[in-house]
Parts: sequence; C-alpha cells; structure tokens
Amino acid sequence: MLPDSTIAENVRRIEETILAACQRSGRPRSDVRLMAVSKTHPAEAIVAGYAAGLRVFGENRVQEFQQKLPALNDLGLEVAGRPGAAAEKTVAVHLIGHLQSNKSARAAEIFSRIDTVDSLRLAARLDEAAQKAPEKMDRRLPILIEIKLSDEPAKSGLEPGSRELDELLERLLDLGHIQMRGLMTVAPLDENPETARACFRQLRRLRDELAARHARMDYGELSMGMSGDFEIAIEEGSTLVRIGTAIFGARPKPE
Repeated sequence: MLPDSTIAENVRRIEETILAACQRSGRPRSDVRLMAVSKTHPAEAIVAGYAAGLRVFGENRVQEFQQKLPALNDLGLEVAGRPGAAAEKTVAVHLIGHLQSNKSARAAEIFSRIDTVDSLRLAARLDEAAQKAPEKMDRRLPILIEIKLSDEPAKSGLEPGSRELDELLERLLDLGHIQMRGLMTVAPLDENPETARACFRQLRRLRDELAARHARMDYGELSMGMSGDFEIAIEEGSTLVRIGTAIFGARPKPE
C-alpha cells in the first residue's frame, strides 16, 4: 500500500485534472464525482482515501469487500446505507464488478449501490433482496444498468437496442425496492483515445434515446471513464469517473 501522503497527493493531482477537463467542456466541477476504485487494496487504503477527501469507492467482488468490512468499521468508517452509519463518517461503496445472481442478497446488504445490473433476472433478485433487508427498508437500493459497447468477450452488460434492455426498462418500475439511477460502461482497451471517445459518446446518445422511450426512469448518472481515459469521458458527459491505479498505485499481487 502506498503511504497516506502519496495517496493524498495523487488525489490532489487527479482533482486538478478533473477540474481542467470540466473547464474545457464548459461544465461545473460539481457535475462530476470521483470514485476511488479500492478493489484488491486493504481497508486502510479506503481510510487514507477518506482522509484525502474521497467519499465514493468502488469494489469488484462481494466476498472481498465483505472481508474488508470489519476492518473498515474498526478504523472508524461506516458504509452508507448500513445500520448505525453516522453521516459524518460514512463512505458510499459501489459494486462495480460483475454480480452473479446467487450473490445478490449479500450484495444488497453490504453495498451502497449496485452499478453493474445487466439482466432482468438480476434486477429482480436485487429487488427481492432489498425487500428482505430490514436495515434498508427505509430506502430503495440504487442501481445502474451496465451497457456493453465493445466486442470484447470479457466485458459484461446489455447491448444497445437489445430486446433484453427494453424489457428491463419496461419492468423496472414494477420493482419497488430498487431504483435506477443511470447507466455505466467500460470502454474497449485501445491505444487510440478516439476509440474511448466514440464509446462514451455512444453511451451519452443511448441515454438520450432511452430517456425519450422510457421517460419515467432516472438517467442522471453516466458512469464512464477510468484512469487512462477519464478526461475524455468528462468531455463526453460522464458524471462519475472510476479511478484506481492513479490513486492507490498498482494492485497488490496475490500471495
């Protein structure tokens, strides 16, 4: 793990870069939130990020974050949406990795938001889990729909124009314990920055098309852009950039 001071300096540099990208795009800085991707890093990294001003974190796996929770609580932080969380000491932790349906119940309990919903079946399972979670009865579980905009087989998500995407959007209003907040995507791996730009532009246009067809949904969030392409994502309308390596350094190697 990097020293706390290095993490703080990395956050400062990224904040400056985000501000510059917003200014180039004619957008206020408040339009874009910074998510620190803490997957594979210890709970102490989240605490260091919190001390540097970060309040939103992203994790990839249910089991990994579940193992971090006790240490995170011992270090004085609570996860937004969980019982007993004090407002001045909370962080929002989003699931940004692929979620298997059989892990949806635990995910609904421990995460502030699920950003990778890619099927009606998963949405229904999360709705059922959120209904049964007593500590979250006072709120609906926020979700994003993951959109696949590349041909890479490792990428997950619903394809634009697919019957499955329309069916999900049509049924979401019937699922009373989850609440759609927008869309997310991961750009293809490509050295040409214009490839990422085309992907982000496509998601923004898709958002506008879906909003016209399914007007009762919330499309406020466009989660797109990571360490290598977040400036382009901001220029194309991102409201949430997901940055890991540029904040916490290289992922720890498994022992």
